[in-house]
Amino acid sequence: MADLARLAMSDEELESCRGELASILDHIATIDSIDVDGVTPLAHAIDMSNRLSDDDPTASLSIEDVLHNAPAVEDRFIAVPKVLDTGA
Repeated sequence: MADLARLAMSDEELESCRGELASILDHIATIDSIDVDGVTPLAHAIDMSNRLSDDDPTASLSIEDVLHNAPAVEDRFIAVPKVLDTGA
């Protein structure tokens, strides 16, 4: 697997990974041996439905009120500090 992943590993690291992989495969074998006949498969572990609100239009702030609360405004836009350097 280390070769496939193109990892350079020492013999000690390889031996440690072999033991961990063997342990993982043992756990998978244990899970695989469980009898699941008659058990309905689940798409999700918890049966939930989306709890979304209806999309009902409501009154909102006017542009002037929004801009009044902004720390900096330029031409009816909220001005924010530059966060990306374009290198230009």
